[in-house]
Amino acid sequence: MGTTQLDSVQEPKYWHLKTVLSEALDSEFSVGEILPNERDLAARFGVARATLRQALEQLELEGRLQRRRGVGTTVAPPRVGVAVGGGQHAWPGAAGDAWQAVDCVQETPSAAVATALETGADEPVHTVRRSRMSGGQRVATELLHIPAASVPGLTAIDTPSGTARARAVLRELHRMDLEGQERSVELGSARADDARELDRLPGSPVLVVTTRFIAQGRTAALSVATYRADTCRLTFGETPGVEIHHDPARRAS
Repeated sequence: MGTTQLDSVQEPKYWHLKTVLSEALDSEFSVGEILPNERDLAARFGVARATLRQALEQLELEGRLQRRRGVGTTVAPPRVGVAVGGGQHAWPGAAGDAWQAVDCVQETPSAAVATALETGADEPVHTVRRSRMSGGQRVATELLHIPAASVPGLTAIDTPSGTARARAVLRELHRMDLEGQERSVELGSARADDARELDRLPGSPVLVVTTRFIAQGRTAALSVATYRADTCRLTFGETPGVEIHHDPARRAS
């Protein structure tokens, strides 16, 4: 990473520095590698630390860098592509599903979930919690709400606790014929529990992907997946599910 004089540049210094740093990330650094400290970087580029911080913050916002507590600033892994186009429909937990089951509880849903599932306000649902990893880092967390009517064959013997319970609920859900699914995506802010799981500050930008799974003419399951906005991007087309693109040239900026 060579020294660059920025005094004659017409655009904001931090913006040009961001471009220079981005090129260096592609050619000189690997995913997960820790960058030199701010003092050293500022000296090498001949800029004030405030200018450097602006450039680093912009690269973090674009998903090129990550600030990890107790570690420092590291090169981020390629963004996860969240497919919102067409493609084959499949139940959560089907073959090729990269989500990992964490646990499952039976609880009374919120009013919004009950309305989406068209269940009674006091009717318990099975809530399966799952996570999505990329490059050894959790990039998304999901709450999958499944009404009891969708898993009628489930028994207490089948559902001990934790991960085993979650897998049992998903296996029983797969007995239904999936007729279709509807998906929507919106920008949101990380709630405290999501922020903790995703290693972000509360209020950090996230992508919230809501999916309704249709069977027997009704909503058989409702997925609310929260993705880190700095590590994910939307993709459109006929590719189903969620893809991870490892080609740096295809990263979103």
